[in-house]
Amino acid sequence: MTTATIELRHFGHNDLPAIRQTLLDVHASAYADDMTEFDEKFPWFVDHWGSREGYACVIGYDGTEPVGFAYGAPAAPGREWWREHLQDPPADESTFAVSELMVRHAWRKTGTAGLLHDALLDGRTEALAVLLVDREHPKVQALYEQWGYTQVGTRQPFADSPNFAVMLRTLRRSDSIQNGDTA
Repeated sequence: MTTATIELRHFGHNDLPAIRQTLLDVHASAYADDMTEFDEKFPWFVDHWGSREGYACVIGYDGTEPVGFAYGAPAAPGREWWREHLQDPPADESTFAVSELMVRHAWRKTGTAGLLHDALLDGRTEALAVLLVDREHPKVQALYEQWGYTQVGTRQPFADSPNFAVMLRTLRRSDSIQNGDTA
């Protein structure tokens, strides 16, 4: 399988009722072998992020079969939680939060994740992108680093969640990220 066969479809906040089950099905397939109690809360996250103004989602299809997705939403101005990890935040703190990037097993290591990620961020007007990655998955973190993200700190947003690496990426070349806490 190659990314040449993947059709990308873009969705927004108003499309969530139509795509919600697709997101849940891809998630269930992707985590079929290692679903944790925290992962079982995924439907709540779909609804939370999908309700946000500016929500964007890209779903990849191989024919009629959904193979993966990426979604997120702009961070609320003044609530860029990643700032606590930087000594000198950039002048333009506008941020797009990448909430989820998921690819079903059969399409992993085909470039599909990168295709979905890039399509989600293509044309964004924010200066930065931020995401959290489970620190127990160093290969995933390394992939994000290849895509230009830098770990700026760690964060455990929920008592039952993993301790995530906070990853930040500049979307506009004129801004730069200065590392702060990298614990």
